[in-house]
Amino acid sequence: MKKLEAIIKPFKLDDVVEALSELGVEGVSVTEIKGFGRQKGRTEIYKGAEYVVDFLPKVKLEIVLNDTLVEPAIQAIQKAAHTGKVGDGKIFVVNVESALRIRTGERDDDAI
Repeated sequence: MKKLEAIIKPFKLDDVVEALSELGVEGVSVTEIKGFGRQKGRTEIYKGAEYVVDFLPKVKLEIVLNDTLVEPAIQAIQKAAHTGKVGDGKIFVVNVESALRIRTGERDDDAI
């Protein structure tokens, strides 16, 4: 099992979730976050004063998958989240040692 952590632009969330649903992915956790990467924030003007916004709004998706779905899910996220502009995001893949469904006691692949 693997856990995918994808950090994407907020307006791409619906496209990414739809693409994952088409693959048969059944569970996604979503968190609204703020951060920056290479783009280092942006400069804005408010009431005539210029200021720097260091942290940009992003969305973090966490998905635990069977190994067979990992690569198709990565490709689906990349395609759906792509704008071609700086700040499109990142996908991280992490090994998951074990999973347990609290309600039923199912473990590992059965739990996801």
